[in-house]
Amino acid sequence: MQTERIKAHSHHTKQRASAVRSEHEFFGEVVDALNGITEVLVVGSSTAQSDFKHYVEKHRAAAAKQIVAYESVDHPTDNQLIAFARKYFLKFDRMAGTPMPM
Repeated sequence: MQTERIKAHSHHTKQRASAVRSEHEFFGEVVDALNGITEVLVVGSSTAQSDFKHYVEKHRAAAAKQIVAYESVDHPTDNQLIAFARKYFLKFDRMAGTPMPM
């Protein structure tokens, strides 16, 4: 299992178009970082997940196939995030009938 925390950048502008462009650039960087990863669990606030999901489906449809789920998690520590992902993927692999390595 590979974990990576990508910090959201805050770039507040008065112009909506500029904010959307900045958000899309950030989402593009996130999707680029997923290159070579087959199963991705996206966690975060429901608003951020919705915005990211919409971006991926509209602009980077191939990456949407890598995302196995979107889960709401409120400000987890790194250790909590890793534990959450391990628990999720253990359940995911069991449901798919995929044996887990020992």
